Amino acid sequence: MPATLTVPDSALAAEATELVRDLTDDLLYHHSRRVYHFGALRGEHRGLTFDRELLYVGAMFHDLGLTERHRQSRQRFEIDGADDAAEFLRRHGLPERAVTTVWTAIALHTTMEIPHHMAPEIALVIAGVEVDVVGAGLDEMTNADREAVVAAHPRPEFKRRILEAFHRGLAHRPETTFGNIKADVLARYGPGFVRRDFVDVILESAWAE
Repeated sequence: MPATLTVPDSALAAEATELVRDLTDDLLYHHSRRVYHFGALRGEHRGLTFDRELLYVGAMFHDLGLTERHRQSRQRFEIDGADDAAEFLRRHGLPERAVTTVWTAIALHTTMEIPHHMAPEIALVIAGVEVDVVGAGLDEMTNADREAVVAAHPRPEFKRRILEAFHRGLAHRPETTFGNIKADVLARYGPGFVRRDFVDVILESAWAE
């Protein structure tokens, strides 16, 4: 892999890699590594200055909420991963500003557009997710760089397998997908799933008018 596509060489990054490798399967591990590389490549293309270590932790932890570790959680899976990352960074003594940046990057990684107007590390986590999940931003990197990332972190049957992972991680807490793009996953794969309708929420509220 080209030197520009290496991960941060630090004890923090190494421990993050080990922790995520232990908690995830090959699908989520390789996806998370690709998210880091694709996010970094898009950041370089845009001429952004960003903390690669924070971007790496954000990318590696962004889908931990989908794992067995959080099968009993009733909050949004994005918050589960964000909380895990915050705990990890605080344990390593990082300043609260850095913790908040990574927490926000993970918590907002399924919220379209808004993160792109925030700190670079926040913008680049979702930028990496966009490349790997929906193919957005491929024009911000060379074919050679993209192929190098995929060679190091293959994505066999990725579309089908990531949708299955989303479903597994959300099926026990469908209410958390209200107002979120992940409701589309449960609508397709969750028998009996009924979307909450924001208009009905307003009309059926306790207010008389």
